[in-house]
Amino acid sequence: MGFYNTVILPRLLQFSMRSEMLAPYRRHVGAEARGRVLEIGVGSGANLAYYGPETIEVIGLEPSRPLLAMARRAAAKAPRPVSLLEASAESIPLDAASIDTVVVTMTLCSIPDVARALSEMRRVLKPGGRLLFVEHGRAPDARVRAWQDRLTPFWRAVAGGCHLNRPMCVLIEEAGFRVEALQESYLPGPRPLTYFYDGSASR
Repeated sequence: MGFYNTVILPRLLQFSMRSEMLAPYRRHVGAEARGRVLEIGVGSGANLAYYGPETIEVIGLEPSRPLLAMARRAAAKAPRPVSLLEASAESIPLDAASIDTVVVTMTLCSIPDVARALSEMRRVLKPGGRLLFVEHGRAPDARVRAWQDRLTPFWRAVAGGCHLNRPMCVLIEEAGFRVEALQESYLPGPRPLTYFYDGSASR
């Protein structure tokens, strides 16, 4: 356990936080977002710099006060108007059919009641609104899936509730969305952590 705690775990955590790998995904999502945008799990505000001219405003939802403090600093530099809400994705404090685009990046893995959260995202979207998502999750390879299942209980405890083995597209479709576009691939790094879903779905 000493080698794992002092060498392997720090490297896994370091990989999970490497934001430069996610920059192309953030740029793509920001360019695709339209109208009034709700970003679920805005975190430190890493996506805010990437929203393009088709975005009218961004509402960033985040349950963590320390992260919201960081997001406020990022919002002050953002190219689009940003308002921040301290709230949970399982109970979004917005009216039904009031949002044009919902953005979720690296967040569905850690929401406790992900089915309820996705239902709430669909509720606040206007008819024809879009869900843009970049998430890691369950891999198609049996051996990788087995490792994801083994690692998830431990990983969830040390990585903020993150599940390595959630079948993201299945969850999105079960919430009533229609997946329109999807790219799936491994990023460089340990395969149980790096199977990515990059796509869009309509209400």
